[in-house]
Amino acid sequence: MRGLVIVLILLMACGCGQAGPVPPRVTVVAPDVRPAEVQDPAVPPNASTDSTECGDPRESLRPGGPLPLPGSMPPGSTMEKIVRRGWLVAGVNQNAYRVGYRDPVSGDLAGFEIDIVREIARALFGDPTRVRFIALSASDRVPMLRRGEIDLAVRTTTMTCENWRDVAFSTEYYTASQRLLVRQGDPATEIEQFGGRKICAAAGSTSIINIRTFTPTAIPVAAPDVIDCLVMLQQHQIDAISTSDILLLALAAQDPQTTVVGRPLKQQPYGIGVSPSTPDLVRFVNGVLDRIRANGTWTAAYTHWLSPTLGPPPPPPPARYRP
Repeated sequence: MRGLVIVLILLMACGCGQAGPVPPRVTVVAPDVRPAEVQDPAVPPNASTDSTECGDPRESLRPGGPLPLPGSMPPGSTMEKIVRRGWLVAGVNQNAYRVGYRDPVSGDLAGFEIDIVREIARALFGDPTRVRFIALSASDRVPMLRRGEIDLAVRTTTMTCENWRDVAFSTEYYTASQRLLVRQGDPATEIEQFGGRKICAAAGSTSIINIRTFTPTAIPVAAPDVIDCLVMLQQHQIDAISTSDILLLALAAQDPQTTVVGRPLKQQPYGIGVSPSTPDLVRFVNGVLDRIRANGTWTAAYTHWLSPTLGPPPPPPPARYRP
């Protein structure tokens, strides 16, 4: 009898009696998240990337002779003011893998453009770490330069006559080409196949202007940064991203479910943005760029950061100077 009681107790404890009702399976669907400040559709920009009103937009001011020794800048110059301050202030990207991004291990900013900024700091101070980096969006570049909040904007900025109205540029430090990024398996490979479909680019960029130039019936979508475009592409909120190859290949390296397609649409020469009120700083930066082209620093930076996605380094873009 005692053994029977024990068996009954065990059956009750393990629930081996009559099975209770099975709860219904609940499927939770997470809503898509749209990045803040997205324009869908984008406000049609009143600008052109083809103007030649400024002559050749790749031409800049010639360096003013040999570079001064670090820490010994000409009295009264913009460079002397920067040295007296103690650091260079540079506006950069922190979301472009291998171009300008925050290293997840060290937490420091790193990439091809970051190396260029550090070479300018080296020429000013003799110390490449004397930089205060400010992460900014594409639309922040011009306002922050004009307000004097940054000394330089080194953030994939295309040299166009339209942009020359607001900022001065160094000589060209990288030649990009605008292309497309799509989800793997999308049959469309050229921009003309995206009529009626959504193509995303950064607000304030030349890429957003060029979309309707090639496909007037496409729907341009503007986001604060191309990384926001990638989020929307992953969630099927847009159909493609169109910006420079250097940025698209960085996105594709982060998301193997995407691929870069299509012919190069338009060249995008990148220059360092400087306030028009500081032409001496433009000449100084051009002297630094001349030096890193000649001594192999540009090629070494390209090989380290960009060759894993773009292949062997080409020759550096030649400097073009105004008469």
